Amino acid sequence: MKKKVVTLGEIMLRLSTPDFKRFVQSDSFDVTYGGGEANVAAAICNYGENGTFVTKVPNNPIGQSAINHLRRYGVDTQFIVRGGDRLGIYFLETGASMRASQVVYDRAGASIADVDVKEFDFDKILEGADWFHTTGITPALSDKAAALAEAALKAAKAKGIVTSIDLNYRKKLWSKEKAREIMTRLCQYVDVCIGNEEDAETTLGFKAEGTDVTKGELNLEGYKSVFQQMKAKFGFKYIASTLRESHSASDNGWSALVYDGNEFYHTKQYEVRIVDRVGSGDSFASGFIYGLVTGMKMSEAAEFGVAASALKHTIPGDLNHATLSEVKDLMKGDGSGRVQR
Repeated sequence: MKKKVVTLGEIMLRLSTPDFKRFVQSDSFDVTYGGGEANVAAAICNYGENGTFVTKVPNNPIGQSAINHLRRYGVDTQFIVRGGDRLGIYFLETGASMRASQVVYDRAGASIADVDVKEFDFDKILEGADWFHTTGITPALSDKAAALAEAALKAAKAKGIVTSIDLNYRKKLWSKEKAREIMTRLCQYVDVCIGNEEDAETTLGFKAEGTDVTKGELNLEGYKSVFQQMKAKFGFKYIASTLRESHSASDNGWSALVYDGNEFYHTKQYEVRIVDRVGSGDSFASGFIYGLVTGMKMSEAAEFGVAASALKHTIPGDLNHATLSEVKDLMKGDGSGRVQR
């Protein structure tokens, strides 16, 4: 039987400059839709399981277009609420070589920020669910969105559903102090915590000593200390962090470290040439969730997540369209990129 993974968050209209152009050069934008939790739901469907996405979008053609985009990839959208003023937008200028990518948000007043918990029937939404996932982006949108995320996590825990959160700190949305206050509260309802070293430090106050990703340096011992502290404070069943070594905007080292209270496991590292890195963390989260929810052991699930997200770096847009067989082939070592005939 297929597994049901429910995700809750914001979906946005993404407008990106074509051909690596700067904003000031571009006369047009490429259009797509995406958002952390929506990306996870779509990837889960892509791997053959059932992904359900929960959000609120405006009752207008743009909101409907976002819904249709998800339906195209098999996502269950029946619990999406319609209302509010607008869909959030983000503009993306894709970097190259030593020029970093840039994101500009236009999301103030988005429908998801003006929600009432009473608009969502979590008993019905979570019926038959095996997993519930959200991110730190959702509670950063507004106090109402934070209350919604907390209510969803509580409901999932009450039903015995495995819960996960991707810390995903966004400094343009809230302060470190507010993030720590809210995320510390939410994490008491979380079984699986996912996030990179910056997220763990900013949102929960744990720092990996001796690590500087801007210099391409990683200190795994520092991460182990952080994971142990996180385990002691919150009792997470699994803790996972992606590890990015930024050689440039075009070339990164990519791996992950996971911990279950006993074993620290560092995955294979991929050297990736980046086409589009937005959504890569979501691709790891969805791959890790897919692995665990379908019965893989922790190390295998982590390898699946890293392989899936390595492939995502090569795919334009927010969503990961790498197939299950492509991910498994890469896990086996086939990263040649040879033409498939």
